[in-house]
Amino acid sequence: MLCHQAELDLDTCGIKVEQHGICAHVFCLVCFVCHQNGATITCWETGCDCSFHLPCATQGGCVTQYFGFYRSFCREHRPQQAVDVVPKVGTTCFICLEPVDNQTSYRTMVCPACKHTWFHRDCIQNQAVFTGARCFCCPCCKNEYKFSMEMLTMGIRVPQRPLSWENLHANAEVSGRHSCCDSRECLCPGGREQAQEEGPWQLLLCCSCAAEGTHRRCAYLRRSTASWECDSCAGPSRDEKTLQDQPYSIPE
Repeated sequence: MLCHQAELDLDTCGIKVEQHGICAHVFCLVCFVCHQNGATITCWETGCDCSFHLPCATQGGCVTQYFGFYRSFCREHRPQQAVDVVPKVGTTCFICLEPVDNQTSYRTMVCPACKHTWFHRDCIQNQAVFTGARCFCCPCCKNEYKFSMEMLTMGIRVPQRPLSWENLHANAEVSGRHSCCDSRECLCPGGREQAQEEGPWQLLLCCSCAAEGTHRRCAYLRRSTASWECDSCAGPSRDEKTLQDQPYSIPE
């Protein structure tokens, strides 16, 4: 009824809903703001009369934010990443390993936390759909809050559903991510490669290099600690920070 395109990617337009003989995609309904025949979406920028269909947004370099007021922006007024960095020559997407653009763009994005993990918009969107909001984070440094807020603002849709722990392990195996505890003395009864979703045996990767990991208990980290750095990245202050953390207690 609105976009006049029946068979479209559900990740873009959402499922189709029907009531009183009228059928439309759920996101076409949410983002429809002009109330005119044809369901055109109008840019949120004041004074801009540029309009477009939701399925055409990506092709035209437009951004739709799938949260809050579900605002949409045309190519000219879309939000831009504020991170002032450029990729080194030969930099590839951390996810698909294909080359990225030589600067941030609609197609090429960078993690706002570590500032050196680059990826394509389509690649990070696919990862968001796979992981869901609960597990969505930078594929390298594992930052969650800052990364998620930036991606949502930039128009990445992050479904509000959890990812099963089994699928998370399968994804780690396919992508070749580091998956073991590198602490000098691993305390986990199940060994260095055992990991849980949360708790003392949750595996954290170094937020700077992602090349080393540790169980929370093995690094004596507090339950509230969201990130960890390996000795190589943290420098001499690492031991001082560790002493300030409250270790998990192991029941007798």
